[in-house]
Amino acid sequence: MIRTPTDRPRAPACERNKAPILAVLQTVFARQGHVLEIGSGTGEHAVHFARHMPHLVWQTSDRAEHHPGIQAWLDYAQLSNLRPPIDLDVTGAWPAQTYDAVFTANTLHIMGWPAVEAFFEGLGRVLESGARVAVYGPFHYEGRPTSESNAAFDASLKARDAAMGIRDFEAVDALARRQGLRLTADQGMPANNRCLVWRRD
Repeated sequence: MIRTPTDRPRAPACERNKAPILAVLQTVFARQGHVLEIGSGTGEHAVHFARHMPHLVWQTSDRAEHHPGIQAWLDYAQLSNLRPPIDLDVTGAWPAQTYDAVFTANTLHIMGWPAVEAFFEGLGRVLESGARVAVYGPFHYEGRPTSESNAAFDASLKARDAAMGIRDFEAVDALARRQGLRLTADQGMPANNRCLVWRRD
């Protein structure tokens, strides 16, 4: 059944950032074939990116409570290269399948640090040789925020949950390197965000 537009969840941030992220991914994923999106959220990113990159099979994933909203977007879009969401909590079981691309947006700062570590350990199990990983969101550098707005956002996250917070780029890159990932791009994005890209050699 195709759902009506009012059935679909919406995240204002997705609408604001989907175009600049797409511009990066069209280059980074130009030769990739099968991408796993970790933390698909509302499903809006998946639909937008799959529509504009038809060469990619786009696998959505998230915790089970988000699946109905993601599926609502998939039902509405009716794209042949979009796959129904799989249940994925980074601290639990990961898919047995391997992928040559992984994308995630605005997830690392809402995970506790052990979950961030589990995220990269999981990547080590599902990434093929030559795979690309793109992570979008805010980051600190050398332990410092890059803007007043990021400092305020970090404080608001920690006020909600002490385990949350904007991650230090250097610490995240160290986790990536342990899984054989080499940083190939650190792209500035609107609203003081970054898009970090790694390649598994």
